[in-house]
Amino acid sequence: MPVRRTLKTVSAFFHHEAAGGIVLLVAAILAMLVKNSGLAHLYDEIFEFKVGPEVGSFSLYKPLHLWINDGLMAVFFFLVGLEIKREMLVGELSSFGRAVLPGIAAVGGMLVPSLIYIGINWHNATALRGWAIPAATDIAFAVGILALIGPRVPSSLKVFLLALAILDDLGAILIIALFYTASLNLFALALAAAACAILLLLNRRNVQSLWPYLIVGLFIWVCVLKSGLHATLAGVVVALFVPLDSGSEDESKLSLLERLEEALHAPVAFFILPLFAFSNAGVSLAGMTLDKLFSSVPMGIALGLLLGKPIGIFLATWLSVTARIAPKPEGASWVQVLGAGLLGGIGFTMSLFIGMLAFTDAERAAELRLGVLAGSLLAATLGYLLLTFTSPPSPRPERQG
Repeated sequence: MPVRRTLKTVSAFFHHEAAGGIVLLVAAILAMLVKNSGLAHLYDEIFEFKVGPEVGSFSLYKPLHLWINDGLMAVFFFLVGLEIKREMLVGELSSFGRAVLPGIAAVGGMLVPSLIYIGINWHNATALRGWAIPAATDIAFAVGILALIGPRVPSSLKVFLLALAILDDLGAILIIALFYTASLNLFALALAAAACAILLLLNRRNVQSLWPYLIVGLFIWVCVLKSGLHATLAGVVVALFVPLDSGSEDESKLSLLERLEEALHAPVAFFILPLFAFSNAGVSLAGMTLDKLFSSVPMGIALGLLLGKPIGIFLATWLSVTARIAPKPEGASWVQVLGAGLLGGIGFTMSLFIGMLAFTDAERAAELRLGVLAGSLLAATLGYLLLTFTSPPSPRPERQG
C-alpha cells in the first residue's frame, strides 16, 4: 500500500545517521528564507515574545528565543554530558591510548581557528570576544556527512572524528564556563553545589529512577541560570551524576544513563537542535554589502572554520603519529584525515551558541551568523567531496549462486 510504503520510507530516513544533519540544514535554510521574506516581522515577534513565571522578586520572564537557548539547549548539553561520561568510562575515550590522538587533534582543532580569528580581529577589542566561535564542531553535521559517504570511509576514521567532536564539545563547555561568564552570584552557586551533593548521594546509591534526578536537575538549572554561569552548563553537571551501572546482573538491562541517551537522541536531533537552528540562523540580507560580508568578524569565523579546523586537526594528528605518540586511524590515508579535519570545520550549532554569548547586539549577531553559515557550509562541501573522491568504492557483495 502507498501509505505503508511512505511510512516505511519516512521511518528509514529518521533512523539514518545523516538524518539529524539534514534536518538541521533544512531548519537553517528555512530560517534564512523566512527572515528575508514578508514573514520576517512574524519571525521576530514569535521569538521575542516573552513568557515565564514571576513570583515576587523571582522572575523567569524571558523571550522565547532565550527559553530555547537557555532551556531546551540545556537538554542538548545534558545529552552531550551523558555521551562524554559513557565514552570516558567504557567507550572510545576510556583509556589514555584511545583518547590521546583525538584529544591532541581536538586541541589543535580549537587552537588554530582561534588564532586565525584573533589575527584577523586583533585591531578590534569588541570583535575579539568572538575568538572561540570557530573553535567548535557540530557532531550531528560532521557524523552525518560521514554517514552519507557510507562504508567507503574506514570505521576507524568515523570513531576518530566522533571522539574528536565529543572532546571538542567538552572544550567548548569549558570555554563557555571560563570566558563567557560576566559575574557570579555565589549564593546561587552554593545552592547548586548543595543540590549536586544530593545527586552524588543518588549516584552512590545507584538510584535508577529518573524523577529524583529530574527534580534536583531542574533546581540546579534555575540556580545556575541565576548564578551568572550559562544555564546550559547545568545539563552537563547533572549528566555526570547519572549512573552508568544498571545495578543488575542481567547484562541486557540498560542503566539509567543508557536509557536516557536512547530516549533523548530523537527529540534532540529532530526537535531541539532544528528549533535552535531555526530561531538563531535567521539573518536578514537587507542592506548586506560585500564590505559587510568580508568584514573581520564573518571572515575570521569563516576562515577559522574552513582553514583553521582542518589545518589544526591535521597538523596535530600528523605530529602525534610522527612522534609515535599514537597510531594513525587504521586503514585511513592522510588525505582522509584531512577530509575528516574539514568536517571538523562544521561549527554550526556550537559555533552559533558561543556566538550568541559573545555578541548580543544585532549587527554583530548578523555577522557571526553569516560567518558560521558560510564557513560550515564550505567546510561540509569540501570535506564531503574530498572524502568521496579519495576513498575507494566499497566492494560489492558477491551474488549467491
